[in-house]
Order: sequence, then structure tokens, then C-alpha cells
Amino acid sequence: MTGQPAVVIAIGNPYRRDDGIGPAVASEIERLQLPGVRIVMSDGEPVGLLAAWEDTDLAIVVDAIRHEPPCPGRVHRLTATELDTGAAAASSHGFGVPYAVQLSRALNRQPGRLVLFGIEAADTGAGWGLSAAVAAAVPTAVAAVRAELEKRAQIWAAMRAARSTRRQV
Repeated sequence: MTGQPAVVIAIGNPYRRDDGIGPAVASEIERLQLPGVRIVMSDGEPVGLLAAWEDTDLAIVVDAIRHEPPCPGRVHRLTATELDTGAAAASSHGFGVPYAVQLSRALNRQPGRLVLFGIEAADTGAGWGLSAAVAAAVPTAVAAVRAELEKRAQIWAAMRAARSTRRQV
């Protein structure tokens, strides 16, 4: 663990309907003002993702995805390993997160741990606002992101306790 803050990276464009799910979830997380959590808005460009998650122990990416068969609003949790193996969901952005993960490994710029929350999109056409199914998924996605951040906090607390115990011995 690097000790750097966790980062929540929101990929998406709110002017493309459900593609705005990443920024919608990140805005809710940002409102919580969680200590040690940095929020980054991204267009999904791989080099920008590497810069956002480099030197962090936890990177959480939130993005709209396509999946077959479709179920708009369903939240998927994928790890870096699952992204490497071509899990059955695709980003709605060009090369996307899987390519960025591969690139970060090749350049030794990966985060300690990476989790992608992909929310199935119904409509990524031009327009403002999430579809009803995707908007209904925002609280679920926020809760999933918070759970990952809480795991990180528990790990850090356990590490501090272990260090304190070693010092006392």
C-alpha cells in the first residue's frame, strides 16, 4: 500500500444520457466528503486514467457499460484481473479501462488495487439526464463504491494496529 488517497474515477459525459452515470455516482461520493478519497472526472482516455490512479492503493472506476443480454441499471463489479480476461462487459468509451489496465501493467503504473463498477446503460445518445433504470441504480452504485472504500479503511486500520503492536513489543 502506498499510503496515497483512494481515488474514485468517474468516466462519462453527462450530455450523452446514461453515459453520465460515472459523474452522477462520483458527485454523490464527493458530497460525502470522505477523508482520503480523491474524485477525478475522466473522459476514459487511457493515459489520463493512468495519471489518475498512479501511486494510489485503491482506484475505483465508475463507467457506463454495454452488456449482452442487456439489463439497464444493473451494476457490475469487476477487478483488474477480470478486465484482463475480457469479462463480458464493454465500456462505452473507445479502448476503455481494460486497455488502460494493460498499459499500466506494462509501464508499472498500476494502482495497488483496481475495481470497476460498470453500470449497464440504456441510452448513450445525445441528451441530458439518465434513463429511469440507470438513475435508479445510482444509490446502489454509491453504496458499492462506499463499501470498497470502507474495506480500504479497515485494511489501513488493521495495518496501523499491527504496527502499534510491534512497537510495543
